[in-house]
Amino acid sequence: MPASTTNPETRHSPRPVDLRLYAILDPERSRGRPLPELARAAIAGGVTLLQYRDKYADTRPFVANARAILAAIAGTGVPLLINDRVDVALAAGADGVHVGQDDMTPADARRLLGPDAIVGLTLNNVQEAADAAREPIDYGCIGGVFATSSKDNPKPPIGLGGLADVVASAQRYAPHLPLAAIAGIDETNAAAVIAAGAEGVSVISAILMADDVTLAARRLRAIVDNSLAARGRPAGYGQGADQ
Repeated sequence: MPASTTNPETRHSPRPVDLRLYAILDPERSRGRPLPELARAAIAGGVTLLQYRDKYADTRPFVANARAILAAIAGTGVPLLINDRVDVALAAGADGVHVGQDDMTPADARRLLGPDAIVGLTLNNVQEAADAAREPIDYGCIGGVFATSSKDNPKPPIGLGGLADVVASAQRYAPHLPLAAIAGIDETNAAAVIAAGAEGVSVISAILMADDVTLAARRLRAIVDNSLAARGRPAGYGQGADQ
């Protein structure tokens, strides 16, 4: 059971977020290429949501880089979220934030960013997925599913079976919450991740370390779309329109 409950009349209603292909921009995983350039290339290939993550930048360059990415993707309709840093999201005018279980609480992030911001939360296990029902979030991202070199993670991968368990827990308590999966996902396993219940995949290296970022995104997007169709999900599931 969730640790606590929220009055259904005051519970946050998740806004539509298209999680099908969720790319994380990280200067440590860019091969030295400019992040605004990578963002444009990824969107050209079908990325539906972007996150900017930088674990080492000082605040001022972090904000400047976020603004540069926002300028590069203006008019595309693809939101940009900031990893962890609510202050950076506010200063840069980003579309929202993604927080982990040890970061600022979703409730505090929501209070600071307002009702129209996108707030996402990492879900590592079935209890966190159950507890997500009382959080003012717009999506959950489950992981890590597979081993990855993109982020240090002391916890072992949950695998496809663990992913399915976390999805089931989230759907039991928060049936309208969109769910993505993260860590070690690429063309070889994305279809299995969708089959296990995720509505999208969050990736870094599979797209942003590729020689041709647009082509890599296009190929992965096709796998996700076809896998969702096999589950009876229409194109643009979760957003209401295809890209």
